[in-house]
Amino acid sequence: MKSKKTRHGQTILAYVVLILLSFLCLFFFYILIVNATRSHADLQKGFSAIPGTYFLENLKNVANDGSFPMFRGILNSLIVSSCSAALCTYFSSLTAYGLYAYDFKIKKAAFTFIMAILVMPTQVTAMGFLRLITNMGMYDSLLPLIIPSIASPAVFYFMYSYLQSSLPLSLVEAARIDGSGEFRTFNRIVLPIMKPAIAVQAIFSFVGSWNNYFVPALVIQSKDKMTVPILIATLRGADYMNFDMGKIYMMITVAIVPIIIVYLLLSKYIIAGVTLGGVKE
Repeated sequence: MKSKKTRHGQTILAYVVLILLSFLCLFFFYILIVNATRSHADLQKGFSAIPGTYFLENLKNVANDGSFPMFRGILNSLIVSSCSAALCTYFSSLTAYGLYAYDFKIKKAAFTFIMAILVMPTQVTAMGFLRLITNMGMYDSLLPLIIPSIASPAVFYFMYSYLQSSLPLSLVEAARIDGSGEFRTFNRIVLPIMKPAIAVQAIFSFVGSWNNYFVPALVIQSKDKMTVPILIATLRGADYMNFDMGKIYMMITVAIVPIIIVYLLLSKYIIAGVTLGGVKE
């Protein structure tokens, strides 16, 4: 009897904690949307949980601001995030497959080297990276935001762990015996098996690239090439004494819409991919 009451109490406590955490997460989204519907004067008065009537006005102000290319910034972020996610997942999967399916002398050394890069902060190599892209003529362009995503140690490690748990080497050997080339084997056999892991890392890579502020702020100068985080920072710091908070909240609201859509459409792959990639046979 006591054990049943204890389990019942633990279940109630777990639900209470989950409801509280869900409320805290969703509450800030709600306040963001509410603030996007209020004018700058209303926002100056303080907190309000009741939506205002300035939603369309704020959206129109942001969209029609000639010095603030909102839609161009969203397009730039979509291009950078989509290309980065595609390159990151494909080449990380290819690298993981190469280290998993082949035996060579420096296999362990290569794996250790990639893991060592994983713990290196981006800020450490920032100045060298900036000098490199300047010498290559890629400064103030979107290419430096896309090309480096080919090498992603974190995604590689996830893919490698997933292959260890999901891909039997006998399947690869059978494909070789049947005369399949290495790239054909990878593209036609291995990639379909890795779909859940690829979907998960594509989502994470997309969101990470979409929210990236440090690297774009380092290499982008032209407003027509700025991504969404840079534009938001520009809008906030353009004139500290004369800025519209309603426009800022509206821009943030617009900026998170693509991320929310991606999560809603592909959230099932996150659960499936993390579960399958974290269990080893």
